Amino acid sequence: MNQTTNFEQAFARLEEIAAILEGGQASLDETMQYFEEANELFQFCAAKLNQAEEKLYVISKKQDAFQLEIEEKEQA
Repeated sequence: MNQTTNFEQAFARLEEIAAILEGGQASLDETMQYFEEANELFQFCAAKLNQAEEKLYVISKKQDAFQLEIEEKEQA
C-alpha cells in the first residue's frame, strides 16, 4: 500500500476489489492477491477509524460544546 494513501482512497480501492471478486472472473492467484491487498486495506481503514474515534472522544472530553456517546461493542 502506498504511504500517501488516505482513508477515502483505501476505502474506494476496497470497493473496487469487492466488485472484481464479485464478478467471479479473477483466477485463483489473482483472487489471493486481491484478498491480501483487501486485508491490508481493511486493517488500514480500521486503524484510521479507531484513531478518529479516539480523537473525537478526547475533543468531546475537553469541550462542553457537544457530547459524543460511545456505544458499547457487543462481545460474542
